[in-house]
Amino acid sequence: ELKQEIIRTLTANNPHMPQDIVRFSFKERAYKLVDDMSHTAVHFTLNGYLIHKDSDEGRRQSIRSSSEAGSFVETAPVEDSAEATEEAETKDEEPTEDAEGEGGEGEKEPAAEAAEAPEAEEPPPPKVPERKLANKFNFIERGSTTYHNPLREKGLQTDPAPFETFSDNVNQWFIYDTYMEELEKIEKAKEKEKAKPVVVKKEDTKTGRKLSYVEPMHVDSLSKVAKAAKIAERMVNLNTFDDIAQDFKYFEDASDEYRGQNGTLLPLWKFHYEKTKKLAVTALSWNPKYKDLFAVGYGSYDFMKQGHGMLVLYTLKNPSFPEYSFSSESGVMCLDFHSDHPYLLAVGFYDGNVAIYNLKKSSPQPSYKSSAKSGKHSEPVWQVKWQKDDTDSNSNFFSVSSDGRIVSWTLVKNELVHMDVIKLSADETTMQGPEGLQLQTFGSGISFDFHKKIDYLFLVGTEEGKIYKCSKSYSSQFLDVFEAHHMAVDTVSWNPFHLKVFISCSSDWTVKIWDHTIKTPLFVYDLGTAVGDVAWSPYSSTVLAAVTIDGQAHVFDLNVNKLEPLCTQLVVTRKKNKTTHVQFNPAYPIIIVGDELGLITCLKLSPNLRKMPKEKKGQEVKKGPEVEIAKLEKLLSLVRQPGSKE
Repeated sequence: ELKQEIIRTLTANNPHMPQDIVRFSFKERAYKLVDDMSHTAVHFTLNGYLIHKDSDEGRRQSIRSSSEAGSFVETAPVEDSAEATEEAETKDEEPTEDAEGEGGEGEKEPAAEAAEAPEAEEPPPPKVPERKLANKFNFIERGSTTYHNPLREKGLQTDPAPFETFSDNVNQWFIYDTYMEELEKIEKAKEKEKAKPVVVKKEDTKTGRKLSYVEPMHVDSLSKVAKAAKIAERMVNLNTFDDIAQDFKYFEDASDEYRGQNGTLLPLWKFHYEKTKKLAVTALSWNPKYKDLFAVGYGSYDFMKQGHGMLVLYTLKNPSFPEYSFSSESGVMCLDFHSDHPYLLAVGFYDGNVAIYNLKKSSPQPSYKSSAKSGKHSEPVWQVKWQKDDTDSNSNFFSVSSDGRIVSWTLVKNELVHMDVIKLSADETTMQGPEGLQLQTFGSGISFDFHKKIDYLFLVGTEEGKIYKCSKSYSSQFLDVFEAHHMAVDTVSWNPFHLKVFISCSSDWTVKIWDHTIKTPLFVYDLGTAVGDVAWSPYSSTVLAAVTIDGQAHVFDLNVNKLEPLCTQLVVTRKKNKTTHVQFNPAYPIIIVGDELGLITCLKLSPNLRKMPKEKKGQEVKKGPEVEIAKLEKLLSLVRQPGSKE
């Protein structure tokens, strides 16, 4: 194959030129195929300014320049006239030398000399040398654009014409010196600014004192080696946490064989950042493209302890330091990655604003952010969710807040455009105010989730404990209302496999599994304390995990045990610390759990917590979403039958 000759014929025809162009012929009154298409490809074009000396314009310029040269000879300086006399003397000396050579042979008669005298008195007219045509666009002789600058003349001249050239020379050098001095000043000022650290003054809100701190300098040389330093840092961390990495990749708990159906959670890495001290983990989200990258939102759930927030992104490859970190004036309460554009991150804040961060840009500020003019929420934003692009291919996401508004945000021409989708109403639509005034009250949204297949269908959990089934098409009424919990619905989530099933958790200690066509829950689990978060697993329709405020994580598999969790394990060891959120990794058998002290713990599920269907003799094990749907449907059918023994 290497020795095979492949013949290619190179032609002057343009391969990209269309061959079937038709134009209307007014002569023949019909459309005709154009045959003589130009195949010339112009890569560079430059208009020239040179003129041929034999052309009419060239002759006119040569005549004009020769006339200027004649006037210049009349007003030539003393030095030029001296040079001209010297040239004339040298020319006069040449014939005398010849005459002397002839005179050596014999002297001429006086009569002949007298005859030649009048001829010598009338010399021929001086021939003006033809001056070379000057190219006005040739800047070689100019001192401003060449290293061969004209000499600086210090003497005064009395002749008016030379004085003009002298003044022009002085002006050129004056401009040049002024420009160079200004350039040196600017360079020195830049060096001083780089050398001096920036001192920032800040006022402490608690004590009222003015504090000052020094910001780190931005060195360009560090940015050049940032990528290499990041790789070296990951290699060092891989060596440091080598035992954890080996457990993450290869360890399988063999003791599960002796535990029956129960399983365990193996602690792996712990992620912590110094700048997030005294901040609680308020949101967790895995990146849909990079399975080792996840985002963490930091803020506070305490109304009396509100302050700044942080948005931090960690990777499993480097547990010691975050990949990205962004600071915000208000606490971050929720976040969500875009499924098609994984570099876009939607964030909701405690002050009611929403923002979009672009991880491709190095700016510490969000690329888009709402404001009071653009329809921001009046109370904290508890959850944001990206949706499919609209008909104009504009990215959009939804947000829910305590003010009862569910808002759709669309990116149109580099700005966020809002539209209220629905307003939640409370039980008593009107409230008795002072002097008999009727005040309208709205519900308080805490959580929501959109259906995985039906785009217009979504669920909203409220602070009153109700769950509303809503549609994007109806802004004034709900499709259904579930009397779900006695306290706030912290999380509501559709099952990733089954189209009818969703789950909810609340601070009333319960986790409930629902069929959205039935008003009563299918499963109710009382965990003995307030539940902070619950999540479905991405690999099984019957596996879920929940965290409670007593620091424990609970893992259920309804296909194995419908009554109790297969694993209940303490994740947080410190007192007065609460677990807040939990998330399954989309690819690996691990979960991450966040707490109120800003610590994220990564845990690996043991084999009993991720069991696959057993192989039967002569049958292949089927996998996929259809199997998971059938498995959960079989389980739900048993629950729906009141007379069933199971």
